[in-house]
Amino acid sequence: MAPQREWFDKDYYALLGVSDTADAKEITRAYRKLARANHPDANPGDPAAEERFKEISAAYDVIGDAEKRKEYDEVRRLGPAAFSGGGPGGPGGFGGPGGFTFNVDDMGGMGGIGDIFGNLFGGGATPGGRRGRRGPTGPQRGADLEATLHLDFVDAVRGLTTTLHLVSDAVCHTCKGNGAAPGTSPITCENCGGRGVVGDDQGMFAMSRPCPVCGGRGVRIEHPCPTCHGAGVERRPREVKVRIPAGVSAGQRIRLKGRGDPGRNGGPPGDLFVMCTVEPHRLFRMEGRNLRITVPVTFAEAALGADIDVPTIDDAVVKVRIPAGTKAGRTFRVKGRGVVAAKGTGDLLVTVEVAVPTSLTPEQREALEAFAAATTESPRDHLRAPEPARPHEEATS
Repeated sequence: MAPQREWFDKDYYALLGVSDTADAKEITRAYRKLARANHPDANPGDPAAEERFKEISAAYDVIGDAEKRKEYDEVRRLGPAAFSGGGPGGPGGFGGPGGFTFNVDDMGGMGGIGDIFGNLFGGGATPGGRRGRRGPTGPQRGADLEATLHLDFVDAVRGLTTTLHLVSDAVCHTCKGNGAAPGTSPITCENCGGRGVVGDDQGMFAMSRPCPVCGGRGVRIEHPCPTCHGAGVERRPREVKVRIPAGVSAGQRIRLKGRGDPGRNGGPPGDLFVMCTVEPHRLFRMEGRNLRITVPVTFAEAALGADIDVPTIDDAVVKVRIPAGTKAGRTFRVKGRGVVAAKGTGDLLVTVEVAVPTSLTPEQREALEAFAAATTESPRDHLRAPEPARPHEEATS
């Protein structure tokens, strides 16, 4: 909400009967009490009560809102002298007859008063026609860019340095960004004196607007660059080197500061965000800094135990001991064989599954039938319901 003219004249704290140091709860309690007492429904036919209710509501609308209250407090610090002729600058308020001409940047104790008047005048001006520190015609930050990088799984695990090929805005290679043809330079705008804004006297307030001659840049280009036509930037292919850290995951965004579009009017460049996609691997999955692999084992290896060979992401092989009686789904951890990242090295997680043959040789069938015949326990015994207890029978003679 922009500051209102009546903020300089009305004491909203006094209207609600609270001090200017009251907290939010005190202000709300005071408002509710006064609103109940002065509500038109409680005072039918009483225009004075209705008017008081409107004033109370207007006061609470401002100081009952944290942001509005902050702006209101700062405006009140100017005091009524801003309109009565007693302010700094003599008759007519600040800066003499005609309105405000004080330097907001020099009012160190005023905090955000520049922001208040920036809102009042549309964002680009302050009282007296002076532009704020930042405005729509001043230095502008370049736009952020986003690019997608497709990674092989192994590259994502190990990390790599690669080159992105982009087509985007870049500083003009002919004029180096100043917009002027080679051998010439931009000249200071005579209309605005290089400020980029011109004053527009509106009576009490001197408003400012972008200079119509230089478009707010503060300089004019008499001989535009033939490549960018005075813009200072051109659309062209460019290459950006990017370092992908080890262990980058699918969907992760990497920020390259200052590698986006160039800024305008001396503003900083934007950033480049690289969205990574990772090609799935046929054997491994990445879980943070750990790698996971599923390895099949035979029934005999699971039952009797075995030492099995397990591949790693770096094409080496490690031995993993499978103890006798290993169940399907059990996971074994191989330390230090995961992602080697700056924050530490992960592990290789080896999950075993029992491979069931789909066809048997006569010898295998005979061996399994013998095993089955020798097995007296069923793995499903625990699924059976317990037999009900029989009633106790007493012996008779």
